[in-house]
Parts: sequence; structure tokens; C-alpha cells
Amino acid sequence: MEHFIRTTIENFGYLAIFVLMVLESACIPIPSEVTMLFGGAAANATFAASLPGHPAPLNFLVVGLMGTLGNLVGSLIAYWVGRTGGRPLIQRWGRYIFMRERELVRAEAWFGEHGETAVFVSRLLPVVRTFISLPAGVAEMPLGRFTLYTFAGCLPWTFALAGVGYALGSRWATVERYFRPISIVVAVLLVGAIVWWLVRRARAKRREDAGLPG
Repeated sequence: MEHFIRTTIENFGYLAIFVLMVLESACIPIPSEVTMLFGGAAANATFAASLPGHPAPLNFLVVGLMGTLGNLVGSLIAYWVGRTGGRPLIQRWGRYIFMRERELVRAEAWFGEHGETAVFVSRLLPVVRTFISLPAGVAEMPLGRFTLYTFAGCLPWTFALAGVGYALGSRWATVERYFRPISIVVAVLLVGAIVWWLVRRARAKRREDAGLPG
């Protein structure tokens, strides 16, 4: 994956950064850490001169903006998928994962109260940032607020990674290696939380079916 991202950016520059970040935010697991760190490094003149073909260095500001806009576009795609297809899917298949209409109503109410914070903070977290747009769409968070807080959360993430990559140049990959265990821990916690919720809902359903109090 790292080699693919590197060669794509080397060949297509800003367009590659934009498209890769769109895909990452559209729930395709392409690590933005690699994209933005290498994009920032490619803006370092010394490092760019060491690349095959000795391309001209990228513009740091454009790198950060392309990453942010790519994240925003990908997030809007995922939001649209969640908003248009999420509710019908849950209404039809939700019972198989113990999710009923009232859980959906609760999710909508929760996003109504905490959606801005959830979207903004999630954009700053590995793994979670890739998938937060789907539940926001399913819960029908207002599009304007979703767009604003997504952009606000993506901006510091992309520019911080690009800035670190720019500062380190050829040593950009050393930082990416530190992100790997963090991403793994976050992913394990996320999966654990989902499993815990499913087990809890299964037990509650068994109690309901048996006519026992919740």
C-alpha cells in the first residue's frame, strides 16, 4: 500500500493526493497518514530531488488543501450513502444485528445533540475518521453542519501530517511507522465496542422475548 501511494503521488502529484484522500474518506481503507506524510515530503525540495526523475517539489499549501478537499468530498459521498441507503437497510435488515427503529431514532437524537463534536473529533482520530460519515448520514445530521465540522476537522489533520512530512523529508516513513500501532489499537477498540454492543443487544432481546424486565 505504501509503495502504491508513493508511486501514485510521484506520477500524478496533486491529483493523486486529492483522489487518494477522497477514497480514504469514502470508507476505502487507504491510510491518509501515508498519503499526507509523503505528500508533505514531496514538497521538500531536497527530498523531491532524490525521487526518480527528479520532479519539481510540490507546493506545501496546495498539498494540504488538496488533502482537505479530498477528505471533504469523500466524506460527503459516504454521508450521502448513509443518508439515502442507511435507513432502508436498517429497517429491512437491522433486526439481524438487533438494531430496531427506536435505536435509529436514538442515534438521530444523539447526532442532533452531539453530532458536531463527534464529527470534528472523529476526523482527528485514525480509523474512526474513515467511517464517521456513514452514521452521520444514517442519522440524517444536517448537511450544512456536517460539511462545516468535517472541513474543520480535516484541515488540521491534513496540514499537520503534511507539515511533519515536509520537515522530515526522506525520513517521513519513520513517523508513519509510529501511526501503525496506534491505528491497530483504535481498530481493536472499535471492533471491541461493536462486539460489546451486539452482545448487549442480543441479551436484551432474549430478555424481551422471555418477558423479563430489561
